[in-house]
Amino acid sequence: MRYRLVIFDWDGTLMDSVARIVAAMQRAGRELGMGEFAPQQVRDIVGLGLPEAISTLAPGLCPERAEALRQRYVEHFVAAETQAPDTRFFSGVEEGLGALHRQGMRLAVATGKSRRGLDRALDKAAGVAGFFEASRTADLTRSKPDPLMLAELLEETGVDVEQALMVGDSEYDLAMARALGMDAVGVAWGVHAPQRLMRQAPLWVCEDFAALVDWLGGGAMRSRIPGAVAM
Repeated sequence: MRYRLVIFDWDGTLMDSVARIVAAMQRAGRELGMGEFAPQQVRDIVGLGLPEAISTLAPGLCPERAEALRQRYVEHFVAAETQAPDTRFFSGVEEGLGALHRQGMRLAVATGKSRRGLDRALDKAAGVAGFFEASRTADLTRSKPDPLMLAELLEETGVDVEQALMVGDSEYDLAMARALGMDAVGVAWGVHAPQRLMRQAPLWVCEDFAALVDWLGGGAMRSRIPGAVAM
């Protein structure tokens, strides 16, 4: 079966931004007297919408403290992002997305980022931005793992769920696809370990973006899964 639409998560899947997210959240916590969140604590909530991420990271905060943490995190993350010369992608991503686009594969983004955050990243990635025909962000729909953003992307693109594939680095990405009955592929270079991703029954967990591109270019047959992490 050849997929007509591939939907990518952003942070930790395409963009190498997790360290920046961790640093911004740790700094926000310190400045607000909440102590320093452990790196893995922050990595575990990457992929959720920001309100959901904060309630998971620091349960029991009153609304005012949660909002203060949100605002301080955004301030530090945006400052770091603004200082960066361009969007930093993982190895092979820019070339791979270009190859898929040239092959006629339709591409979309489903992310826990805000619309403004995704737009900022795309503005610094002019060579990649035009490859994506549709996107959904957590602030304008429901956060992962709710499958609504995937359902909306299917409706916008006119693609059936059987002809779409979700690619992500977190269990939230894969659980979202699973809830909708959409095929999914995990990537091993992001926030959640392959063993954790496999609990959501992806087709495979890819260890190299080029291998994913080759697989998709070859028709994405279930019987042809190269270099898959063993279930």
